[in-house]
Amino acid sequence: MSKLSIFQKQDNLMTSGSIKKRIILFAVPIFIGQLFQQLYSTVDSLIVGNLIGKTALAAVSSTGSITFLVIGFFFGFSMGAGIVVAREIGAQSKEGIERSVHTTVAMGLFFSAAITIIGVTLSPVMLKLMGTPKEVMEEATVYLRIIFAGSTGLIMYNTFVGILQASGDSKHPLIYLICSSITNVILDVVFISIFKMGVEGAAIATILSQFLSMALALSRLLRAESYIKLRLTKIRFNVKTLKQIVRFGLPTALQGSIIDIANILIQSYVNSFGADAMAGIGAYSKIEGFAFLPVISFSMAMSTFISQNIGANKHDRVKKGMRFGLLCTVTSIEIIGIIAFIAAPELIKLFNGNPDVIYFGVLRARICAPFFFLLGFSNVTSAIMRGLGKPMAPLVVMIVFWCAVRVIVFMTVGRVYHNILLTCWIYPITWGLSTVVYGILFKVYKKQGIY
Repeated sequence: MSKLSIFQKQDNLMTSGSIKKRIILFAVPIFIGQLFQQLYSTVDSLIVGNLIGKTALAAVSSTGSITFLVIGFFFGFSMGAGIVVAREIGAQSKEGIERSVHTTVAMGLFFSAAITIIGVTLSPVMLKLMGTPKEVMEEATVYLRIIFAGSTGLIMYNTFVGILQASGDSKHPLIYLICSSITNVILDVVFISIFKMGVEGAAIATILSQFLSMALALSRLLRAESYIKLRLTKIRFNVKTLKQIVRFGLPTALQGSIIDIANILIQSYVNSFGADAMAGIGAYSKIEGFAFLPVISFSMAMSTFISQNIGANKHDRVKKGMRFGLLCTVTSIEIIGIIAFIAAPELIKLFNGNPDVIYFGVLRARICAPFFFLLGFSNVTSAIMRGLGKPMAPLVVMIVFWCAVRVIVFMTVGRVYHNILLTCWIYPITWGLSTVVYGILFKVYKKQGIY
């Protein structure tokens, strides 16, 4: 293994210096970037809901579970690849870094092709299986097919950014997301307001903005001066590295996909209450997306921080970083939850002024928002365990509580108790169950000397 003197001079490394400063400086740009991404996703819904109507808003909202299921499977592998890259960087292995970078890109290209074909072909089938109402079906199919047709932009963007973040660089991805967000908003206005393109315009605006951010991230990697530099002629699968990526990524991919299957079942249940419920709860999901931003930010920070320090064999830093990351996550998401609880009526009204739409959105917000701290704890703990080299633990916990319990409840109670409240309370209850189990696992791992 060759040692890299270049890493001793880089500010991105998280294996030295103030732990709090390293984590915050890494997490804040991710937070701001995700904020912009959530903003332009929300602008999509705002423009669609106000300029096209509640049926179009329901159509766009109803596709979220499907895209999360299909594209989210890749994101799990992407996280696994980031852990492998970060560990090689922590160990300062030139050959290991180059292998992991180019294998990661090869994996991204493979998933881009597969997801595009599967998504475009099966979009109508997936929507029918969800029980999508007839008045929403046509627009939902058009929107979903366009999103899948352009999924390469999103997948390869996350591939390239995952490599940058594994090296400790969260600033450039922020710039790329800001550019993409601004572009998306402008294109939304042009395509929907001026050209009257409907949901097709919203979908095209989204994928064009994603391709822009992908191109910017690719350019950065091609011009990199360190060992994360991407060379197109070296893009290929390395069997040893791919096995490591699968080891860390497959449990996360399965975890996300299985949870999304449960969420699709819940969305199907929501669909049975009509377009108003679909639109209102879809609007709430945008609010929850903002609450989730600190979770995403600190989860990524924890994954990179822990992976680099384990690669560098600095376990004391791992322990201190874990405690700080958990505290920051739980505190920040609960503050957002309190704001969402209080301001729910006005926030939902921004998307659509229909009283029934507002009712369903506020109902979900008032039940779920007070328990956001449980959501934050479970997700950041999952990221910490992956960084510790224990990816199977969060997989099992999430499958049991965020999938099996939810499915069983809707297959039993849901058949005899047709009430929208069931779709609201199921989330905080399962968040709480997973939090209890994660707390127990932390104590077990500590006794075993894993951290």
